[in-house]
Amino acid sequence: MSSDATASTEAEKAGAPSLGRPRRAAVAGGVGCLVEGYDFSAYGYLSVFLAPLFFPTDSEFGSLLLALVVFGTAYLARPLGGIAFGLVGDRVDRGKVLVATILLMGVATTLIGLLPTHATLGITATILLIVLRLVQGFSVGAEVAGATTFVSEAAPDRYKSRFGAFNSAGASLGFGLAAAVAGLCSLLTTPEQMAEWGWRIPFLLSLPLTVVCFLIRRRITREAEPVAEDTEVTLLDVLRRGWRPILKGAGLAVAVNGTSYFGLTYVSIHLIQQLGYPKTGVYWVTTVVVLITALLMLPVGRLGDRVDLPRLGAIGAAGFLAVTWVGMWLMDQGNLLLAAIAFMVIMVNSAFLQVTGYALSPEIYPREIRFTGMSMGWNIGVIVAGGTAPALCLWLVESTGSSSAPAFFVMAVALVGLGSLWAIARGPRPGRVGG
Repeated sequence: MSSDATASTEAEKAGAPSLGRPRRAAVAGGVGCLVEGYDFSAYGYLSVFLAPLFFPTDSEFGSLLLALVVFGTAYLARPLGGIAFGLVGDRVDRGKVLVATILLMGVATTLIGLLPTHATLGITATILLIVLRLVQGFSVGAEVAGATTFVSEAAPDRYKSRFGAFNSAGASLGFGLAAAVAGLCSLLTTPEQMAEWGWRIPFLLSLPLTVVCFLIRRRITREAEPVAEDTEVTLLDVLRRGWRPILKGAGLAVAVNGTSYFGLTYVSIHLIQQLGYPKTGVYWVTTVVVLITALLMLPVGRLGDRVDLPRLGAIGAAGFLAVTWVGMWLMDQGNLLLAAIAFMVIMVNSAFLQVTGYALSPEIYPREIRFTGMSMGWNIGVIVAGGTAPALCLWLVESTGSSSAPAFFVMAVALVGLGSLWAIARGPRPGRVGG
């Protein structure tokens, strides 16, 4: 008998829930979110190299802004992917959808690494890059909802937060891995080599990562609970039954994604482009900060099983309100170590808010529409404040002349999150037995 089976038997005899399946579900969700996070964020970290290669203009700022706009454009495809994959997940099989999203994302990311640049294909190269970013967006549009739904439905009520934290930690580790690979490539190549071919390496490494994740996820997601045979969910059903939780989920997603994309994507651009810190040093700072934040999510997830999740999220949102402006000011003092410490202090709050977002969001939707409903709510929030975060923050700096101006964006989305958490705490949570 396997150790999981033995543990399950002993747990059942003791009247405790078996944790073997929730652990496996958490692994499947976490590794998938890691690969999706890596694939999707690599573009953001490498945008300073992609900008002149695919968006040549008369100014460095203009090229970078166009590159970041395309970064945000990928989010336009997220709701379409979320709805299309979500309806399949609610009608047929959650697990098969999770396997499909990984394969689609991996292929698109690898192809970006093979693209000719504007100097070779002209505007066609730019269009192809935009198309592949849209494919990435279509794929990732269902990833968060699918992974969190899969894990939440496998976990007992009193352990939903600790297992749900694997998804948020996996996504953040994916961002950290992308930053680490970008930093390593920058360290091992000259600026000329990085601009010529070194930028391709992080995208091409997606292929082996995708293969490994596919093998893990295909095996574990076979354990997904089957949907009811008579389930014929339509988009109209989702909107009619789920418009209230979709609005609440969208508000929470605005806060989670606005704050996380500020830290995981924009800050590295800010430190390099606006404040003039060395690229390699910034990539390594980002890697360390993101790694620590991701690892912090695991104990925070355990804390979430002791306190109500809306309260846990409120800690993170209030923290962003308290420290972001000061942290941005400290980053502008010309000391990379001081900037790194300020960055870390800001991102501690992300651990609380992300764990809450990933663990709490599935709970507010009825099971019959959970995948699709959460996809819609989450992707609305991502479009409003996630994909737009880098471009908005860059625009705020340029239009105000203040390097601390992006702090006001972060504080605004944190306030939206507090309002949504207040509404969720006072409403039903069908994803919990007692909800």
